[in-house]
This record gives sequence, structure tokens and C-alpha cells, in this order.
Amino acid sequence: MKLIVGLGNPGDKYKDTRHNVGFMVVDKLAHELGGADIQWERSSKHKASIAKAGEVVLVKPETFMNASGIAVKSIAAFYKALPEDVWVIHDDLDLPLGKIRIRTGGASAGHHGIDSVIKELGSDKFTRIRLGIGKGKSGSTVVADRQLHQSSVIRFVLSRFGQSEAGEFKHLVKRGVEAVRIALFKGVDQAMNRFN
Repeated sequence: MKLIVGLGNPGDKYKDTRHNVGFMVVDKLAHELGGADIQWERSSKHKASIAKAGEVVLVKPETFMNASGIAVKSIAAFYKALPEDVWVIHDDLDLPLGKIRIRTGGASAGHHGIDSVIKELGSDKFTRIRLGIGKGKSGSTVVADRQLHQSSVIRFVLSRFGQSEAGEFKHLVKRGVEAVRIALFKGVDQAMNRFN
């Protein structure tokens, strides 16, 4: 059993924002793994939307980003999933737009959703699929969190992708799905070799 969690914020206000790229990837992944028959079900018990495709449970927490771990902990406990069986897909401000990095374990690098998952699971031993939402083609990422005023960071991650970024953004979601599929069918190491 794999628990694949896309991080984001619920509601139309946040739809299609950079911070919600994790939701977008699991939506596309659900369709690819389960076809037209797959159903998302809202669970008030787990505070998440959940879809099942065989031995894969897809999750979109509805707790808002900074409390994502509450939903992850509840669903992991229900399915008796170990931290090693949890994969989290999330945006990464420090990666250029379109870049993907995969790793297991380690610190959150300042991502509050990952902070919450680490805290609630009591472990950092889950896999992260990090999707770059930074500036991209200019060759430099958005100025690192430490240098960027907090309100600027919030404004940026809650903004939508611009017209000039549309192609790269679409490609990022497609490659995010591909990364998860490779990890599922060929192993996380193969996915790391391909994308890192």
C-alpha cells in the first residue's frame, strides 16, 4: 500500500496556484491510474479527499497547507501505512520552474506543509517529490526564503502561473506524474536517477 499525498489548499480561491501543484499532480495521477471510473471522496473523518487505485491511496488534505500532517497522520493510521509508505508531492520555491527533485528523509527546507507532516508522523522517513515553482528560465530561482520578505513569499506561492509560464507549468505537472509512475513501477531509486 502506498499513500501518495498531494499538498495544497482547498477551495476555489487557491485553485491553480503555485502552492497547489501537488493537488494538480495527484488529480492527473488519479485519472491515469484509475481511468474515468476513479472517484474522489471527501472524508470528514480524515479531513481529506481520497481516491483509491488498487494498492495506491491518493490524498488531498483539506486542512490547509500548514496543517497537512493532521490528514496524513489520520489516513496513515487507518491504512496502517509506515512513514516509508508515504510519498508527498509538493511545490518547492527554491527550485527553478519545471525542475523536479526526489528524496527520502531529511529536513523540511522551510516548507510548512512538510514541517506539519514530519511533526504529525513523528518521522521524516517519507519520500518527497519536490516540484520547482521558482523563476525558471532566467537561470536563478526566486530569491531564497531567507532573503525574501515573508509576505512576498506568501504572495508568490499563492499566485497563479503567468501566461509565459503556462507551457512549463503544464510540462511540470506531466513530469510530476511521470516521476510518481516510475517510482511506483520501477522503484524510487530509478525515479531519483531519472529526475535528480
